Amino acid sequence: MLYLVATPIGNLGDITRRAVETLASVDLVASEDTRKTGHLLKHLGISKPQISFHEYNESQTGRRILPLLKEGKSVAVVTNAGTPGISDPGYSLVRLAIDEGIEVTMIPGAAACIMALVLSGLPAHSFCFRGFTPHKQGARRRFFEADAALPYTLVYYESPHRLIKSLNDALGVFGDRQAAVANDLTKMFEQVLRGTLSEIMEALGEKKLRGEFVLCIAGADDPPRREATG
Repeated sequence: MLYLVATPIGNLGDITRRAVETLASVDLVASEDTRKTGHLLKHLGISKPQISFHEYNESQTGRRILPLLKEGKSVAVVTNAGTPGISDPGYSLVRLAIDEGIEVTMIPGAAACIMALVLSGLPAHSFCFRGFTPHKQGARRRFFEADAALPYTLVYYESPHRLIKSLNDALGVFGDRQAAVANDLTKMFEQVLRGTLSEIMEALGEKKLRGEFVLCIAGADDPPRREATG
């Protein structure tokens, strides 16, 4: 059995009982970062062998894990935080397992994109999650341009080093739409900034940005509403 196990995105209190039971019962844990997962397992009082499973070795490691699954071993896939397969390793192994007739299930839990969307104040009944934006400006603007006419709330992941650049590019492509930027979700200093893109850029100002961010932008059909708030 292959298990995809969601882990906390910040607050360790968000680990589910099923996640703990699953991690304690499997034969092997495939981890995006074995050191970080080791800290989590130690916190939970669990000792399990791990194998490194990240974006740079996903295909190679997946082929090593597949024979173990065929032998009847149970493997849990975990990422550094959140849900495997959502802008993190997991998809290719799921595809391999399905193609080989191996049973796959998921232990649900936190996903930063969903939490940010719900907290954004933007329509959440229909949305488009696009993952991380491209690093280079030209590619990033084309990435946004492909979404410009979509009527759904748009959700992106972004690094602290590129957030302001992405906000500026988004402003140039979408115009001054309503948006929200969330970071430190579930942590002590959780923050969600809401307002137009230009208002959010002004609110961020020269602040030193840390951690990963979720950027939510109103769809093409969503009317303007409010001023930026924290």
